[in-house]
Amino acid sequence: MSTADTTPTPTPSAPVRIIASPQSWIEGEAVRQLEAVARLPGMRLAVGLPDLHPGKGAPVGAAFTSEGILYPYLVGSDIGCGMGLWDVGMLARKAKAERWASKLDVEGAWNGDVEGFLAEEGVKSTGFEASLGTVGGGNHFAELQRVEAVHDAEAFASLGLAADRLLLLVHSGSRGLGEAILRAHVDRHAAGGLAADSAEASAYLTRHDHAVAWARANRALVARRMLDGIGAPGRRVLDVCHNSVTARRDARGTRWLHRKGAAPADEGPVVIPGSRGALSYLVAPLGDGTGSAFSLAHGAGRKWTRTAARERIKERFTAESLTRTSFKSHVVCENKDLLFEEAPPAYKPIDRVVTDLVEAGLVRVVATLAPVLTYKTRSHAE
Repeated sequence: MSTADTTPTPTPSAPVRIIASPQSWIEGEAVRQLEAVARLPGMRLAVGLPDLHPGKGAPVGAAFTSEGILYPYLVGSDIGCGMGLWDVGMLARKAKAERWASKLDVEGAWNGDVEGFLAEEGVKSTGFEASLGTVGGGNHFAELQRVEAVHDAEAFASLGLAADRLLLLVHSGSRGLGEAILRAHVDRHAAGGLAADSAEASAYLTRHDHAVAWARANRALVARRMLDGIGAPGRRVLDVCHNSVTARRDARGTRWLHRKGAAPADEGPVVIPGSRGALSYLVAPLGDGTGSAFSLAHGAGRKWTRTAARERIKERFTAESLTRTSFKSHVVCENKDLLFEEAPPAYKPIDRVVTDLVEAGLVRVVATLAPVLTYKTRSHAE
């Protein structure tokens, strides 16, 4: 009598692509995480961008496509996190960075008409409005920038931009809202996925889409508070999301595109920022996006963990020295741990990341932007 083989059959791995040159350092743990995601049921493609680095359970700087199943944990807790760029109605030569650094304050609840503002943005309230219009922690920021160089004058002008004006780049997300949505999923499903045709998936996507819209409104209100603080008008040029799951439909059917710290390559120009002491790159996507899961790097990517950054940078720099950069720009960050954790040496070189994308035929550089003032956080401790 024969005995059936009960050994589990390994899930076939989806293709794994890492878009990075040999000159770029990609941590082995990030590659391991990318390969682990590729083995999940329903996964069809896993792509690591040049800013790939390890995350909590899944890598950051990556995009994944699946079929029949979607995975909320791949989106993470900051649903809708992304970046918006504003054209500031002020000449760069009139910037008063030192004065602004002493008075700008984008902490705490906004004292304006929150409900009216959300209505303008077409977003329903969530119960998290006390955080609306705040930057948040981690790698989030609001940065006033000047144009360092224009590399594609036609594309630059088509966005209504002028080389002598200031710009404002805001990086923030859905604050506690996205975290609450993920926590509710994890409480029921841990890191498991959801059948795409299930009622639970539909409910998650409804909450997810609301958080994406709320995060976009949050960036708009951060921008309004910053612009009010410097006494200048502004116009939103672009806004893109880095953490999301969206349906893509083609002749093969519906696939689910998960981005975890990845900029879209199918929504027009994007800004890829470096650290607060490096240039940011305004780029135009190229190609049809299929080989890169319709995604691009969203920043420089961490080189050191936060713990390692605190330890290493405290040995080399004082907190006060980190409030100025090699561009002579000012940094507002009154949380000393965050000041060290987010110091420029903790990040990969942004020029290498963007060069990798250029060499892969994925982007064309439109302009480079230099920091003038980077806002992280004020301390309101008594």
